[in-house]
Amino acid sequence: MYKLTFTALMAVLMLACGDNANSGERAETDREVARTDQPAADPEGEWTDLVTDGNLENWHSYNEDGPGSAWKVDEDGVLYLDTSNKGEHGVVGGGDLTTNDSYANYELELEWKIGECGNSGIIYNVKETDELGDSYQSGPEMQIIDNSCHPDAEIEKHRAGDLYDMVTGEPENVNPAGEWNTVRLVVKDGSVEQWQNGEMIVSYDNTGAQWDSMIAQSKFKDWGDFGQYTSGKISLQDHGDPVWFRNIRIRQLDAK
Repeated sequence: MYKLTFTALMAVLMLACGDNANSGERAETDREVARTDQPAADPEGEWTDLVTDGNLENWHSYNEDGPGSAWKVDEDGVLYLDTSNKGEHGVVGGGDLTTNDSYANYELELEWKIGECGNSGIIYNVKETDELGDSYQSGPEMQIIDNSCHPDAEIEKHRAGDLYDMVTGEPENVNPAGEWNTVRLVVKDGSVEQWQNGEMIVSYDNTGAQWDSMIAQSKFKDWGDFGQYTSGKISLQDHGDPVWFRNIRIRQLDAK
């Protein structure tokens, strides 16, 4: 009887020790997970189309009450900038087309194509205020450009898919002017992924010392509001050149 009781007692003690050890291992694993930059898997959110039924009710030109008349939607639902009426200060009725809503922790998908030797961009985490005259004064830009002949594309970090003036996109996988390119932009918990034509070509954290250093080494170093936000509006840039967008949609992502 004693032998059986002792054996049972030892088994209980070993089980308890094992549980404690496993608990310690789990706690350490939890701490490691908390330090990682990899986001947890997200349930699929509900996509919202930002151009529907041929209208621009979800948009306005930056610091304006509504969308400029040069931004149009054709019969196929393609959004484009009509540059046929250019004035002294750019396209009449243009301006950076900007979402009415601000977004935090989101995924944006769209397709774009650019006219020959053209230039544009997708600007995100934009702060809209009367004190800032343009969307790019606060928001980082995923560059849209014809790499083959626009002069700006001769500059490193100014090519299609780059985080403009800050990170070179790799690989260089843009399609020629007049052909469609796909974009997937993921902004979550202070981290950003820029995808182009099915490949992630830029990934960075837009908070912290490294981000501050990147800004300090860029043309934006003296712009107090630039890159200071991890959420905001999304702008499609009017750079004065013909540009087209389609299948623009967005969904919210759960934070960690």
